[in-house]
Amino acid sequence: MNLSFFDQFSSPYLLGIPLILPSLLLPALLLPSPGHRWINNRLSTIQLWFTHLVTKQLMTPLNKAGHKWALLLTSLILLLLLINLLGLLPYTFTPTTQLSMNMALALPLWLATLLIGLRNQPSISLGHLLPEGTPTPLVPALILIETTSLLIRPLALGVRLTANLTAGHLLIQLISTATITLLPMMPSISALTALILFLLTILEVAVAMIQAYVFVLLLSLYLQENI
Repeated sequence: MNLSFFDQFSSPYLLGIPLILPSLLLPALLLPSPGHRWINNRLSTIQLWFTHLVTKQLMTPLNKAGHKWALLLTSLILLLLLINLLGLLPYTFTPTTQLSMNMALALPLWLATLLIGLRNQPSISLGHLLPEGTPTPLVPALILIETTSLLIRPLALGVRLTANLTAGHLLIQLISTATITLLPMMPSISALTALILFLLTILEVAVAMIQAYVFVLLLSLYLQENI
């Protein structure tokens, strides 16, 4: 019984072929393709409005040098948002519950921001490892602490996204299992758990959106430190 709760986090297979790649490409198929006109229909208008809103929100704290990352960051937040929301549907697989995938997204992007800072402003980037006015006896310890906190950033990005989505999926499955189990024995208690399940589902929709935004927002803040 305990093992079945975690079966939803294993990649599905069809004829021995893992289906994680189609599950990553599916969100892109849901976006309307651009046409020759500026405005095609209401769906494309909403898409353009939402993309503009997200891009403006992400690019506000960045200077002009960071605006080169607008396409990458906006595409990343749309991808994470659609994957997280589609993963809440029944009989679906959520790739962002896999730590390996989240680390594959977080590590190269964090490393890119770090290398940009070391190339463009090495003294300022290295200066972040030692706060100004630090007493001399504390210099080695602070450098070690700041270096550790710097290196742990991509791990924190990946683990935060994985843990929040995994915990939400487990809670939904546990409460839904309890609702079905209690239905023939205690219908009133089952109705109460069904209400809790409905509220939890709304909360998980919000969590899916917030976690996608936090992931990309932290990357933009790391970029701002190095440009």
